[in-house]
Amino acid sequence: MRFLFKTGYEQDIRLARHGGHVFWYGLLLVLLAAAPLLLPEYLLAQLTFILIYGIVGLGLMLLAGFTGLFSIGHAAFFGVGAYAQAVLTGMGWPFPLSLLVGATLSAAVGVVVGLPALRVKGIYLGIATLSFGFIVQEVFARWESVTGGNVGKSVGAVKMFGWTADSAPSFYFVCLVLAVAATLACANLLRSPTGRAFVAIRDSEISAQSMGIHLARYKTLSFAISAALAGVGGALYAHQIRFLSPDQFDIVQSIDLLLMVVIGGLGSLHGAFLGAMFLIGLPQAISAVKDILPEAVGQAPGLKAVVYGGVLIAFVLFEPLGVYGRWVKVRTYLQLFPFYRRGMFRRQKTFQKSERLR
Repeated sequence: MRFLFKTGYEQDIRLARHGGHVFWYGLLLVLLAAAPLLLPEYLLAQLTFILIYGIVGLGLMLLAGFTGLFSIGHAAFFGVGAYAQAVLTGMGWPFPLSLLVGATLSAAVGVVVGLPALRVKGIYLGIATLSFGFIVQEVFARWESVTGGNVGKSVGAVKMFGWTADSAPSFYFVCLVLAVAATLACANLLRSPTGRAFVAIRDSEISAQSMGIHLARYKTLSFAISAALAGVGGALYAHQIRFLSPDQFDIVQSIDLLLMVVIGGLGSLHGAFLGAMFLIGLPQAISAVKDILPEAVGQAPGLKAVVYGGVLIAFVLFEPLGVYGRWVKVRTYLQLFPFYRRGMFRRQKTFQKSERLR
């Protein structure tokens, strides 16, 4: 699959590197399109959540995985998109227009939050975004005339052009279309000059600046795009949950989102969806096995947090590239077999940024 652009000369831009990608991604799309026929309603709802969190993960992946700016307050952008969607659809706005306005509002908030990123980095940027997350959650709780406060706010079904997505399969297809569109948009962004500028900033800000990259502009742009995608995910989340309250967008949600991209694999768009599968699937797995565990362990109130922490520590120590990094190693092993050399995948110390130039 390819597009041809004529700008004085013919340039071939391929969406897939080879025929194998076309086949496997095409098969994946066919299976996803057939999911409402193959899965019961409960599993279809879980798959819908994976698509929603995958869209949010794409935005956080652009920010953390490709620009090197970590946010511990991303639930704030998620909540802004959700509440904006709830308010606008309650006023009778059609879904596409309210989604666009919600994403734009989230992007504007992301620009405001991105301004501290121009002067701080590392843990200080994390503290700044964490503080902003607390502020936004308090606004959700106190602005009762708009958000409903702690009482909460109900959200209706998706309505556009006289059509209502009032069933699980219909809303699933809305999420699927938006997830595919967001993935293609991010993939094309990353191979554009803007995407290469993001990666250059991640690797070394000094080197990027010496090549003429405007750090302030691209850092702010990265925050804006990431917040906009989080806003889109928040809008879909609002329609899926049908009820919003401020405690849904707290610090725990922000940590879950960051955990999602770290475990999925930083620096990979695939990692956003693999991390979303982990985020949605792990609680289901814990619920399935807790009954067969000893009562002192299975009924412990902090079991989920302990498992999450243990999994994160294991990935940081033994597979820092996440689930996608492990898949790349397995795929490479299969490609090289039987010429695999022992120790080929021995872990080496790597850096996202050049420590030499700091």
